Amino acid sequence: MTRIIADISISLDGFVTGPDPDPDHGLGTGGEALHTWAFSGDPDDRRVLREGTARSGAVVLGRRLFDVVDGPKGWDDTSGYGAGEVGKPAFVVVTSTAPEAVRTAGLDWTFVTTGLADAVTAARERAEAASAAGGKDLDVVLMGGGATIRSALDAGLVDVRTLHLAPVVLGAGTPLFDGGAPRALVRRDAVVTSTATHLTYDVRR
Repeated sequence: MTRIIADISISLDGFVTGPDPDPDHGLGTGGEALHTWAFSGDPDDRRVLREGTARSGAVVLGRRLFDVVDGPKGWDDTSGYGAGEVGKPAFVVVTSTAPEAVRTAGLDWTFVTTGLADAVTAARERAEAASAAGGKDLDVVLMGGGATIRSALDAGLVDVRTLHLAPVVLGAGTPLFDGGAPRALVRRDAVVTSTATHLTYDVRR
């Protein structure tokens, strides 16, 4: 069964970037510390990253995040989706207008201009097709940014919430939590390493 998983790294004070993020510095000032775990040699960090990448049948991201990963300092052949794993699922971008050109043209990009729900539907279709072709269940992963994940949670589109809690206090940046309706979660897994606490929750409907 294809699940919709919101998966993002976050600071102890609730930020998914540091201050002043821009296309050349997508994680803002100090935000690189959020993803230290993704490049760690710790075997538990590697396992979390490998399993998350392997389960990704399709990935949803917002336009601002796309502009970062497709920008000149974004993904390349050694550090793409899944960091060192460099996974290549289908990618679905929520945007008002599709870009005129794509630098990372070797990846499978779909641009949806009719809203987040339609983007998630398109990604689910891609993930289900990949599941059928590969003979194993694959999921849709919402990788960000923070506003995209918040919107998906508020709209009730998310089945599983995975947080990679980095041991850093950023003080400012892009918040993941910004009001919204209360939502009950059920903890399914917790993995603690020297660089992060990896938390997985089922989202109650």
